[in-house]
Amino acid sequence: MTDNARARKLADRIQVVVAETLDRRIKDPRLGFVTITDARVTGDLREATVFYTVYGDDEERAASAAALESAKGVLRSEVGRQTGVRFTPTLAFVPDALPDNARTIEDLLDKARAKDAEVREVSTGKTYAGDADPYRKPDDEGYEEDGAAATGPEAAGAAGGAGRAGDDDTDDTDGAAAK
Repeated sequence: MTDNARARKLADRIQVVVAETLDRRIKDPRLGFVTITDARVTGDLREATVFYTVYGDDEERAASAAALESAKGVLRSEVGRQTGVRFTPTLAFVPDALPDNARTIEDLLDKARAKDAEVREVSTGKTYAGDADPYRKPDDEGYEEDGAAATGPEAAGAAGGAGRAGDDDTDDTDGAAAK
């Protein structure tokens, strides 16, 4: 078995070789604006999958797919010549779904922006259901400072820890209430 780093390096090299060969040597008129986006090689280095995108409509995509299939032998021999591996991997061309996924995500983001604008438009000039500031302030009636009206065990803790078992008077960290 081969390590994944070698397979990744070979895949990167195959991507470059196929892109350069398509640009320089393949003169098929059916081949449109093809971009090689990625290449992946199996762990045994026997099969390579080359992902591509085509700029254009469905008819141009189909024509470019047919051109790639017909040029597969030339591309494979060029890959074998430039990579120098013992067994030249077979090439499989797969249209990349990334542009379609990106288009779908863009459409969803546009819908979300439209909904946000609609909510923003509806909420213009509206007021909150309750008070504008729901937090209590010291000047409000019924407001108590922390520890000012505390009773019971909380009062002992708020008074600096007076009455704790094991306290000695030499510790200055307990404050004046311990002395």
